[in-house]
Amino acid sequence: METTAGRTDIPEADAFTRTYWEAAAEGRLLIRRCADCSRAHHYPREFCPHCWSEHVTWERASGRAALYTWSVVHRNDLPPFAGRTPYIAAVVDLAEGPRMMTELVLTQAADEPRAGMELEVTFRAEIPVFRPARRV
Repeated sequence: METTAGRTDIPEADAFTRTYWEAAAEGRLLIRRCADCSRAHHYPREFCPHCWSEHVTWERASGRAALYTWSVVHRNDLPPFAGRTPYIAAVVDLAEGPRMMTELVLTQAADEPRAGMELEVTFRAEIPVFRPARRV
């Protein structure tokens, strides 16, 4: 299994973001929620980007999302991406409200990305990525 040690394609965890990355390593997606305006946000920051309150806390996200937009990347010369092409860079709408940049991982050859496609989070090398939601 690939780990984040020595990786150049993810941010370096600092004292604030360490909680997010540790949760991801355990297979949990965290978002931040404001106690004053009740809105969730992502990427993690120490204040609410909607009302500027500093009363924000970590919350476990459901892992459900809908595909907002995507682009298939066929060429990326920056390491380590060159060996991963083609891949799908995506923006998803989390069920809790925030939008998140991520990678879309298709699970079957028949899967085709489409706006509004129901997705679920999965983790690859401690990084949250999304795949089509499994039908139960």
